[in-house]
Amino acid sequence: MQIAVIHPGDTVFMLAEKYGVKMERIISVNGLSQPERLVVGQALLIPTTTETQTGKRIIVANAYLQPSTPERDAAIVRATANALTYFSLFQYRALRTGEISALKDQPALQAISNTNARAMMVLANFEEGNFSPEIAHAIFTNQAVKERLINNVVTTMRSKGYRALNVDFENLFPADRELYNQFLRDITARIHREGWKVSTALAPKTSATQKGSWYEAHDYKAHGEIVDFVIIMTYEWGWSGGPPMAVAPIPQVRAVLDYAVTEIPRYKIMMGAPLYGYDWTLPFVKGGPFAQTLSPQAAIDQAARVNARIEYDPVAQAPYYRYYDQQGREHIVWFEDARSMQAKFDLIRQYRLDGISYWVLGNPFPQNWVMLVNQFTIRKV
Repeated sequence: MQIAVIHPGDTVFMLAEKYGVKMERIISVNGLSQPERLVVGQALLIPTTTETQTGKRIIVANAYLQPSTPERDAAIVRATANALTYFSLFQYRALRTGEISALKDQPALQAISNTNARAMMVLANFEEGNFSPEIAHAIFTNQAVKERLINNVVTTMRSKGYRALNVDFENLFPADRELYNQFLRDITARIHREGWKVSTALAPKTSATQKGSWYEAHDYKAHGEIVDFVIIMTYEWGWSGGPPMAVAPIPQVRAVLDYAVTEIPRYKIMMGAPLYGYDWTLPFVKGGPFAQTLSPQAAIDQAARVNARIEYDPVAQAPYYRYYDQQGREHIVWFEDARSMQAKFDLIRQYRLDGISYWVLGNPFPQNWVMLVNQFTIRKV
């Protein structure tokens, strides 16, 4: 695979002639809905060769899926199963009583069962649209509730066919750090007795002393010792309620990995990657309207529609563009493309990580999946 950046006057026909590949292949691997409308600065994958598995790094690939309709879930699973080790179904909510909320995951589970990927159950301290430190504290400090929760998780995994668990407890009270570690020891021991694996979702820290409720109770060293692997959420530097910037800028991701590998074995680390971008209305006003979320493919389609030129930030290693809407308001869009994902794949190799984890499926990004299976061998369980 090669990456070609579109210049003024370029066409798919010209690229096909230049690289000696069929137009249909370029259109297919890039998901071009309007191949006649290329955008200056757009990055296209050029499938110039047929590569074998020889010499590829073997990695684990996970992606979060929020169950929706049976048709949508089945379509997503069919399209991505070959490129994934796990589908993490988001989410079962832990309740203060030790019960867990229901999740309409049966259609997705049925679709996954027909593939060579596996389903991972996600357990979260989520309530009313946010992560609740109170729920986590109630579980951590009551042995009967904790045991009830663990039993309910095991029962659900058995009955539904899950073979891995992802514990996604976030926004915890800083003082609950060791209580959370003990909860992980308890639930991991129980899950291991069933022969299954346990993972955790970790906030992107750059030091053991990083302050803030999203960071302090996430003990990298302890998680590295207790669970089978961790998913570090290396995204959301650019977020919908914050100032415009790349969602996963490479310098910030690299700083997290520099710290992570000092505390957690590399073979247990999965780097997070976004399957989305944001469209901010300018000027940014703190507390104002949130940015609109859009998929990488939608970002390209919009750039073509508004006749925007795509730029590429060499530091963040991410694409962006500006445009004016029909009301005359300026916008800036940061998103992901083949170049930005290649930069992330390079980090997996450089840091010798276990693999990659995507948030979130349902945002079309055809280039990513082509690149992933072209450059890595995806481990199957």
